[in-house]
Amino acid sequence: MDNNATTQMAPEVVQAVAQAQAEVYGNASSMHTFGRRAAALVEDARSKVASMLECAPEEITFTSGASEANNTVFSIAKMLIEQGRGKRIVTTTIEHPSIMETVKYLRKEGIEVDQAPVDSEGRVKLEELEKLLGPDVVLVSVMTGNNETGSIQEIGRISEMAHRCGALMHTDATQAIGKIKVSCKEWNLDYLSCSGHKFYGPKGVGVLYSRKGVPFAPFVHGGEQEHGRRAGTYNTAAIYGLGVAAELAQKNLKEEHDRLWEMRERLRKGILKGVPNVVVNGCQEHCLPGTLDVSFPTAEGESILLLLDMYGIAVSTGSACATGSLEPSYVLLAGGLDVELAHGSIRFSLGRYNTDEDVDYVIEVLPPIIKKLRDLSTR
Repeated sequence: MDNNATTQMAPEVVQAVAQAQAEVYGNASSMHTFGRRAAALVEDARSKVASMLECAPEEITFTSGASEANNTVFSIAKMLIEQGRGKRIVTTTIEHPSIMETVKYLRKEGIEVDQAPVDSEGRVKLEELEKLLGPDVVLVSVMTGNNETGSIQEIGRISEMAHRCGALMHTDATQAIGKIKVSCKEWNLDYLSCSGHKFYGPKGVGVLYSRKGVPFAPFVHGGEQEHGRRAGTYNTAAIYGLGVAAELAQKNLKEEHDRLWEMRERLRKGILKGVPNVVVNGCQEHCLPGTLDVSFPTAEGESILLLLDMYGIAVSTGSACATGSLEPSYVLLAGGLDVELAHGSIRFSLGRYNTDEDVDYVIEVLPPIIKKLRDLSTR
């Protein structure tokens, strides 16, 4: 129940990666036969990812993941500001830590970054975002679907707003891939980031889409891989597996969306029926299927997590990238949630290999756990 943290590789991906590792060990940058075989797998994956994202293959750059891709985009924005082509970056208060921490770094470097607020459902307040936009903005970056609440943003509309003021548009679509349609063409994006391990591909490989003709500067310097955009020897097997995962995600999109949504609603209704006094966080209409964030007043989130784990149920108290912090979720706080409720929140994130039986098991196990913790808190 923690698929937003990571997904297991699809059997088809496992097979593809294993075969590539066993049979195609050449360096994809080499000109000999062994290298050309590896390069063919890389380009096959590039075409499949481009098809999934509705863009051209040459607009795809393979990275180590979305965190690297996000950092690359923000470093490009920093370069543009240093060149005098603008002064500000605009993002939101609920972005992934790979952007939130980059914002902190850039501010220390003297870069001005404004963050648009969100409403109580975790959706960006468009009127407030528009107030932040102007001709001095070089980049607008808004995530497609939130990793904690699942709330989906109006990326196409935000892209129009960004371009009207002359800014470049970026979205971190990591959580949305394979769950809803993501289209670089339809949304008129300049940049997009995603990670393979969020849609049943390998860990350690991701994608940066950059529209043809937009500014670009490598974040990782070295060799001439990826046409000089990202140095480092190709992780051929993982990239090939990413391509297989992209093909599966595109092929099964509607079926997967509908099935995840049905399980999410089964879980939501079961929790509301079995546990008194709970708060469901995020937008319930414009929401990623499979993501359900619930607060349990007077029951502490980490305690719920650990007790569920004893029953073989894996959940999260927020983003896996923020694990280790004792602070409540900044995403929930940004939406105006009370600190106590934020401390008592649990994120359930369903995936392709979950079943209705899994959901029913959680509905059975969870109520006694909440009751036990609430009884202890009142003693």
